[in-house]
Amino acid sequence: MTVMRSGNEPATARSPLRMRFWLGLWGLLWAAFGTTVFALLGRPGWAAACGVLFLVVLVDLTMVVRHIRQGPHWQPGRNIPPYEPDHGGGGR
Repeated sequence: MTVMRSGNEPATARSPLRMRFWLGLWGLLWAAFGTTVFALLGRPGWAAACGVLFLVVLVDLTMVVRHIRQGPHWQPGRNIPPYEPDHGGGGR
């Protein structure tokens, strides 16, 4: 079976945003927990590392929520093709 590729997959790739949201929320909770515990234990280096991770995950979650609210263009679904269909261009 030959799979036809359009060549623009990196530009049109999508991810399962709802799964990214829940995994990001899980990571956010763990980063907050780590920051708190390490700060209470007097480990400022580890607390800072968890704090930076918390901020990175927070920014990612903000972007994911923004994409979810933008609608189906950003979310894979049964009626949304994963990339633009081949329009018969003969280039290989």
